[in-house]
Amino acid sequence: YLQCVSDLANYPLYIRSIPTENQLKFHYTVHTSLDVVDEKIAAMGKALVDQRELYLGLLYPTEDYKVYGYVTNSKVKFVMVVDSSNTALRDNEIRSMFRKLHNSYTDVMCNPFYNPGDTIQSRPLCV
Repeated sequence: YLQCVSDLANYPLYIRSIPTENQLKFHYTVHTSLDVVDEKIAAMGKALVDQRELYLGLLYPTEDYKVYGYVTNSKVKFVMVVDSSNTALRDNEIRSMFRKLHNSYTDVMCNPFYNPGDTIQSRPLCV
C-alpha cells in the first residue's frame, strides 16, 4: 500500500493498494502514521533543512505490517505499508523504492498539463 500526501493539509495526492481489499484499513494505518512522520520531522529540526531528501525509515511495525516514511524537501510525505512477513525486503531496497517514487512524483509535478492539487492518476499495471 502506498500513499503520497501533501504537507499543506495532509490531504492525499495519490493512493495505491495492491491487493485492493482492506483499503480502508490501510488508509487508516497511513493516516495514523502521519503523526509519527510529523514527530520525526520535528525531532530532526534544523538538520531537515540541510538535507535534500529525508528517508525516515521504519515508522512503526504492527503485527501484520511495517510502515515506512519518506519526506521530500518540499514537505511532501510518502508512506509505504508492507507485509511484515516479507523478510527479504531490506532497508536499502525500501529507500530505493522511495527514491523512484519521488522521481515519478517530480515527473508528474513537472508536467505542464498537471494542475497542482489534483489527484494523481497512474496507468493500470499489466499483470
